[in-house]
Amino acid sequence: MILTVTPNPSLDRTYEVPSLDRGEVLRATADRVDPGGKGVNVSRAVAAAGVRTTAVLPLGGAPGALIAELLSTQGVDVTAVSIAGQTRSNISVAEPDGTLTKINAAGPELTPEESAFLLETVRTCSGGAAWIACCGSLPRGLSPEWYADIVARAHAAGTRIALDTSGPALLAALPARPDVVKPNASELAAAVGRPLATLGDVVKAAEELRSLGAAAVLASLGADGQLLVCEEGTYYGTAAVSSVRSNVGAGDASLAGFLIAGGTGPAALASALAHGAAAVQLPGSAMPAPPDLRPDQVHITQDLPLDLPLSEMSDER
Repeated sequence: MILTVTPNPSLDRTYEVPSLDRGEVLRATADRVDPGGKGVNVSRAVAAAGVRTTAVLPLGGAPGALIAELLSTQGVDVTAVSIAGQTRSNISVAEPDGTLTKINAAGPELTPEESAFLLETVRTCSGGAAWIACCGSLPRGLSPEWYADIVARAHAAGTRIALDTSGPALLAALPARPDVVKPNASELAAAVGRPLATLGDVVKAAEELRSLGAAAVLASLGADGQLLVCEEGTYYGTAAVSSVRSNVGAGDASLAGFLIAGGTGPAALASALAHGAAAVQLPGSAMPAPPDLRPDQVHITQDLPLDLPLSEMSDER
């Protein structure tokens, strides 16, 4: 079982339009509503693969109730922590060339009592979990050290933990030694405090995060592929993509693929790449199922092209 923790979930509405013309009335050619948030997407992808998953979420108001309902229909077990505030709603506008404009709401502020109850809920639900995946931004009311507390608790219980967050929350959690962290290119650059222009820069930045406590770093580089730096070695991989429909949740699908395949080594990286490539070819934040995967289109190497420049599309959402 893979347990996911999403402290700031969302209800995601995606509209596909012929073009995004500022100040005009736009008519969508397609639209969809999905439960959102990084950990929510990981659980959705894990469930689509036929693996058991539980999503721990603070939920409030009508959007929160709809998230729980939608996840249940997708085979995700939901453990909801009721909050006084209303769960946020996000909007994405997708254009035919793959350009995505996203508006993320701030979300509710959690009270100290709600924060403590959320931590306790994670503890009570984590028994028997192969992995705990803590994902996304922290809502107002939670300190940057909140994820570090979960990492310490998970390790005390003998559970492996994956962390997909950024900024102060990521830096605060590193000394607690998460088993894997999954930044994208811009998040990794922010963590080390310098721009990353080449794959070699990414390797050095990942090694720096490992020196700060991360056991492994899975770096999502969008169109440039993914990099895994771990105890077993350093691996770089790419996956062929025929067309990009939406990159919302692609990184989350990648993390799900990585954890499903064991969460370590080149086989897990290959699974991450296959899931991420499949996700960007689906509408909105739809998560891939096994028939969507093309493992034959994945290439993994330890012969790294360190001079490879990162493209402008190096950040998945």
